[in-house]
Amino acid sequence: MKFLRLVLAVALLSSVSAVYADNVKIGWINIERIFREAAPAQKATKKLEQEFASRDADLQRLGKQARDLQTSLDRDGLTMSESDRNAKQRELADLNREFQRKQREFREDLNTRRNEELAGIQERANKVIRQIAVSEKYDLILSDVIYASPTIDLTDKVLKALSDK
Repeated sequence: MKFLRLVLAVALLSSVSAVYADNVKIGWINIERIFREAAPAQKATKKLEQEFASRDADLQRLGKQARDLQTSLDRDGLTMSESDRNAKQRELADLNREFQRKQREFREDLNTRRNEELAGIQERANKVIRQIAVSEKYDLILSDVIYASPTIDLTDKVLKALSDK
């Protein structure tokens, strides 16, 4: 899909005649950099870290508990009675299943929330990009390019505008 958009953009640009080529104003945005460096993106990252900190701590605690139980089994398993060893092994298996389930749920929930936050940031960035395009009379602004000259890079302007809001 991105490749198709790039091909269409190149076709559009190549269809512009030489007479109009001097009047076309093009810019590009490094959207990955926006998601990484923009003030709202950094704020969202901190918000997600705080939101998921307790669940992460629970996962760390559960993982440590399973490792400690495994160590105990490895160290003392030969001296335990078979029924005690079997009980510990079942307990370890239950702990591992619970850990994997909680870890999977944690990742899914985190990814869902991250996508929600990124969608909001993208929406704000798109508004800022449109404002820059209109106010500075850009004909075309791209985000998916293989190479662009630093002279047409608008990423810093967008980052500054996002930090001002």
